[in-house]
Amino acid sequence: MASEPLTRPLTVGFDLDMTLIDSRPGIRAAYRALSAETGVWIDADLAVTRLGPPLEQELAHWFQDDRILEVGDRYRELYPEYAISPTSAMPGAREAVAAVQALGGRAIVVTAKHEPNAKLHLAHLGIEPDEVIGWLWAEAKAEALREHDARVYVGDHVGDVRGARTAGVLSVAVPTGPCDERELREAGADVVLRDLTEFPAWLAGCTGPAAAG
Repeated sequence: MASEPLTRPLTVGFDLDMTLIDSRPGIRAAYRALSAETGVWIDADLAVTRLGPPLEQELAHWFQDDRILEVGDRYRELYPEYAISPTSAMPGAREAVAAVQALGGRAIVVTAKHEPNAKLHLAHLGIEPDEVIGWLWAEAKAEALREHDARVYVGDHVGDVRGARTAGVLSVAVPTGPCDERELREAGADVVLRDLTEFPAWLAGCTGPAAAG
C-alpha cells in the first residue's frame, strides 16, 4: 500500500491490453488474418500469451527482419476489422477509470499499442479516459506519465512497473496478463491488486478526507 496518502486531484495512468481490456481474442484473430494473407505461419495462441511489448517484438519471432516494418503496418491496417469486436473489458475496468474521475482526477491510458487502434477499443467498450497516449513501452511510458503529472500507473506487465518506476510514480499492478504476482513484486510494484475490481476501494483508501488537501 502507498506509504503516503495521494493528494487530490490526481492523474492516474492505465495500461491497455490485459489491464483495461482483454484483447486476446481480437489479437488472435488479427494474427490469423495476417498469417493467411502473408503465407507465414504464426502461432497466434502462443502470441497472445505474451502481450505487452511492442508488436515488432512479436513479429520478429515469425518474420525476417527486413519484413517486420512492412508486415507491422499491414497488421495495424487489418486490426480494426478483426480485433475490435471480439475484445472485452476486463472486470472492473470501467469502474476503475470512473473512480479516478469521480474524485475530480484525470484517467489517462498509456499503451504500447498503435494509438488509433487503442482509441477504437475504448470507444467500442464505452471506457472513457481523459486522454490516450500510444506507442510507448516500458521505460518510455515515463515520458507520458511525467508530461501529464501522473501520480499512479496501473498495469499488468513488468514493463509497466518499469515505466512507473522510471517516472517516479506509484506502481499499481494487476496479475491479469502474462506476469504473475511474484514477477510484478520482484520488478518493484508498490501495490499488487487481484484485479481492477479492487482498484476503487484501494484508491478511496489512499485519497480519503485526510489526503484531500
